[in-house]
Amino acid sequence: MLDKTFRPQDTEAEIYEGWRRSGAFQADTQAGGAPYTIMMPPPNVTGSLHIGHALTMTIQDALTRYRRMTGRDALWQPGTDHAGIATQMVVERQLAERGITRNDVGRDGLIERIWAWKEQSGGRILDQLTRLGASADWPRERFTMDPAFSDAVRKVFVTLHKQGLIYRDKRLVNWDPKLKTAISDLEVEPREVKGHYWHLRYPLADGSGRHIVVATTRPETMLGDTAVAVHPTDERYTDLIGCEVLLPLTGRRIPIVADDYSDPEKGSGAVKITPAHDFNDFEVGRRHDLAMINVLDADGRIVTDAVIPAAYRGLDRFQARERIVADMEAAGLLEAIEPVTHTVPYGDRSGVVIEPWLTDQWYVDAPKLAGPAIEAVESGKTVFVPRQWENTYYDWMRNIQPWCVSRQIWWGHRVPAWYGPDGAVFVEETEAEARAAALAHYGEAVTLSQDTDVLDTWFSSALWPFGTLGWPEQTPELARYYPGDVLVTGFDIIFFWVARMMMMGLHFMGDVPFRTVYIHALVRDEKGQKMSKSKGNVIDPIDLIDKYGADAVRFTLLALAAQGRDVKLAEARVAGYRNFSTKLWNAARFAEMNGAESIAGFDPAAVTHVLNRWIVGETARAVAAVTEGLEAFRFNEAAQAAYRFTWDIVCDWYVELAKPVLQGGDSGAVQAETRATLAWVLDQILLLLHPMMPFMTEQLWATRPGSRTGTAINGQWPALDPKTLSDPAADAEIGWLIEVVSAVRSVRSELNVPPAARVPVLFRAASDVTRARAATHGDAIARLARAEAIDFVEGEVAGTVETLVSGEVVLLPIASVIDVAVEAKRLDGEIAKLDRDITGIDKRLDNPAFVAKAPAEVVEENRERREQAVADRAALVAALARVQAMRQA
Repeated sequence: MLDKTFRPQDTEAEIYEGWRRSGAFQADTQAGGAPYTIMMPPPNVTGSLHIGHALTMTIQDALTRYRRMTGRDALWQPGTDHAGIATQMVVERQLAERGITRNDVGRDGLIERIWAWKEQSGGRILDQLTRLGASADWPRERFTMDPAFSDAVRKVFVTLHKQGLIYRDKRLVNWDPKLKTAISDLEVEPREVKGHYWHLRYPLADGSGRHIVVATTRPETMLGDTAVAVHPTDERYTDLIGCEVLLPLTGRRIPIVADDYSDPEKGSGAVKITPAHDFNDFEVGRRHDLAMINVLDADGRIVTDAVIPAAYRGLDRFQARERIVADMEAAGLLEAIEPVTHTVPYGDRSGVVIEPWLTDQWYVDAPKLAGPAIEAVESGKTVFVPRQWENTYYDWMRNIQPWCVSRQIWWGHRVPAWYGPDGAVFVEETEAEARAAALAHYGEAVTLSQDTDVLDTWFSSALWPFGTLGWPEQTPELARYYPGDVLVTGFDIIFFWVARMMMMGLHFMGDVPFRTVYIHALVRDEKGQKMSKSKGNVIDPIDLIDKYGADAVRFTLLALAAQGRDVKLAEARVAGYRNFSTKLWNAARFAEMNGAESIAGFDPAAVTHVLNRWIVGETARAVAAVTEGLEAFRFNEAAQAAYRFTWDIVCDWYVELAKPVLQGGDSGAVQAETRATLAWVLDQILLLLHPMMPFMTEQLWATRPGSRTGTAINGQWPALDPKTLSDPAADAEIGWLIEVVSAVRSVRSELNVPPAARVPVLFRAASDVTRARAATHGDAIARLARAEAIDFVEGEVAGTVETLVSGEVVLLPIASVIDVAVEAKRLDGEIAKLDRDITGIDKRLDNPAFVAKAPAEVVEENRERREQAVADRAALVAALARVQAMRQA
């Protein structure tokens, strides 16, 4: 006998270990089924499971389990990313607690300590994924710093360099003065801060006394100005194009150039150009062949070069700002100071202001690699779901810049480049090969020094789809599981990861790395706000699993994962879906207590009882709906179809309608058929729900009585044909019964009929079909609709309220059990309240300022509230009409 409740805290770990020991998660290159591959986006080795991870991993696991059940040889490839900067910071903080810096232990010492930390604490997030039920192929787990994967990284770097697609260049990067390294755009956090526009006068060099006013939020960078730009059509400055100004405080002469970058409508229309400290200015500088003067060092201090006035050399950038502003004011060259709120880039890990900084770095020729990757999406080789994300992909890829892949840290894949005494560079996979190349170049053995930089984490993770399968070796795994079928990820890394995997996969494998890219939305709080520690609205998925079980968390995330809409997650929703699992468990217990056992060879097409014929058809339709949802990546529709079928159709209707049969009210043959049918229906539910709720379904599969074999995870996905199994006559008859009971219940609820009150159900001018159905199902109507009696009338009946069922009138004599006047007044009041609510919402939504300025989630919430209020009002108006009709009668 099943326990009274399912206790996930007591059983989930045991169930998971059972799957793991059995090898249920493992792909098999010798398997007969067609391969199906999902590459797990490798979480940072420093990470822990957050709610966004929980969503993407639940989706991947649901797809993997579903495909296994359809007979595919499913590989869900797991692993972690070494997360260069983040991981190095973890270990450096540990050293700092002991008063030690990385320079004290040296490069090799730090790396040794990082490996030790990784072995002890790294990969915690993968352990947490087991709590979620992730059925990844764990024996194939990879780490981006594994020796074999590192070999692949070096192979790619060297190959691209020899092809001219990786090169060394001096360009602007996002420089973190605290970490002293270049960082990617993804590691830059834009923050709104209050600052100033300093309007500065730059005198013309001709001694005329004229000046041009420029505005800047960073006066310290003026020391590196090499031009002033004006728009070519700006009549105010036409005569000055080609002239020079004297750069204040330095005395350098710099040109006035014409460039479309300058906006005549903004400020004075003239802008200072500092190519070494602004990404836009850098492009202007290249267009006009301007000098590029770096005024900052790696620490964010003013350089000590001779080009910089002595008064500012060595100053911190913000100290220099104050000094320069004061000196400009003293020189009479500070025209105005304007308060401004503007966006400033900060390092997401260091928390300091990021500087665009001119430095030598290694670059990938991304524009050349992007061409085939763009064509692959245009031609449909890879498809984005939802499709609108293709536009984001195109926008980024068609405007792609060279990709800076070098980082000035110690943890990561070291750049495989060695330098000779004269600076000649030798890019090879090993030091021995570099020495051989140097010997050929110099004609003698020389001392070589390896580049101290490491590669951007995104460079190595771009190889994930084929590097994890053994490339460059031509392994059986590579031949079978590349390209992958689906990549599941968030929109924020379409460019940083998805696009780069596309480029690398096409270049080195000759094919796209995945056929479909499913982009899931953000998980927000119940109000639609982005979760953050500062807001205190972060939801920890492990806490939810501890409280409600993994099944409830997974099902909630899937049920809310509508394409193109952010997930609004509230703990109450998780509690609600925990109740859903309880409903299923109770249905299984009811079936067991009433003798329902799975029977080998049960043929759903052979059932004869009308109720069983109806539920067989409903089961087939449910299978079709869930399958269609999973196939189309409409996880919310798949979950909702499974929910409606389980709760509404099976538990609320089939079980209730079958109770008299199961509990002895019909012949032995009908009872046996109903027991077998109920058991079969529950088996189909367990299979349908397994990808979404694997733990409980596995437990019920193993413990319910009957002839089931094997495990749910290895079960066969239901293949039922609705056309074959549906019985239109049974559907119509049971559908009519449900409609009658629902209509009566609805009227009773709307008009506040006391639950204990039993009133007759009268069919007026009923057809022969209705009379026959009422005769057959009268007991069910009486029991489920709390009807005192079932009867037939031909004319009007005083004191009744009417409703329609299949086009025929059903009357309920309720005047004697409710106060009609009081009920009419109550309904009037509720309608008036809703009218006020709708008017208030309309005022907000009709206000352009509200729609433009309010957060998108707030606007959407108002629209949803209005939609619900309008629907509620319509129901109340219909109820009031019934009451008024009764009063008039």
